[in-house]
Amino acid sequence: MPFPEERSKLLFLMRSRFSDSQRIPAFAGLLILTIFAAAPSRAVAGPAPQAVATFNSYIDTVESRLAQQHRSQNTFLAPIASAQQSDQRLRRGELIVEQLTPSTGSVFSGAMLHHWRGTAFAPGAKAADFERLMKDFAAYPQRFSPQVLQASVLSQRGDRFQAVMRVRQKHVITVVMDTAYDIEFGQLDARHGYSIARSTRISEIDAAGTRSERALSAGEEHGFLWRLNTYWSCEERDGGLYMQIESVSLTRSIPTGFAWLIRPFVESVPRESLEFTLRSTCNALRK
Repeated sequence: MPFPEERSKLLFLMRSRFSDSQRIPAFAGLLILTIFAAAPSRAVAGPAPQAVATFNSYIDTVESRLAQQHRSQNTFLAPIASAQQSDQRLRRGELIVEQLTPSTGSVFSGAMLHHWRGTAFAPGAKAADFERLMKDFAAYPQRFSPQVLQASVLSQRGDRFQAVMRVRQKHVITVVMDTAYDIEFGQLDARHGYSIARSTRISEIDAAGTRSERALSAGEEHGFLWRLNTYWSCEERDGGLYMQIESVSLTRSIPTGFAWLIRPFVESVPRESLEFTLRSTCNALRK
């Protein structure tokens, strides 16, 4: 975290600047970057081995549960625990988003784990439509704009792909990252399909789109996103397609003393990104 005198200055600036509502967005972005950049370097240079091991263990649990779900038509989609009359709400066009992040153990060794699930319904769509859409990586920049800037396939073996994407996250501040994924598709039958995307590389890009563009080193990155796994499940019934997406991500933890300011930013980005992806997929299937 910042030195005591730096921290006092930041707190003073927050109190004085936040009184001017027109300056909040720009100043908040600068403040977030300042706080993250001023934190100890050991917290910046990538996730600690213990954090990676804990994340991998959590992923094993998630994937074991999903594998069990995908063995039966009756359990293919996870039940929506907190939603009454969920099917009717979904068919009316509502997205139902749930936070699955465990209440304990989500913060560890300088990192934070985020787990969200979203469910939606696309009327008239079929499982085969979903698979074709998700395998058409070249169309991602159009279908998932403005979050996806570029996308391409490096290799393909049957239903297994290695793909790279340049993505942009904008929430007070704008962050551009180059990401690489191992992706596989599968199905129980013609009406039930799934996909698994596991990140293999995530690099934060400085000055993206300019002559000065470069990938930041591990010691320079801010730790906005270290790992991201995405799991899709879809079931064709009721004249359309029910879809669920789960995202599990690992980010840098919040510097001590600034949770009240940074936590809403850090926790809102995974949810908003999931909602955007789910809604964009529904829109693409309708077209």
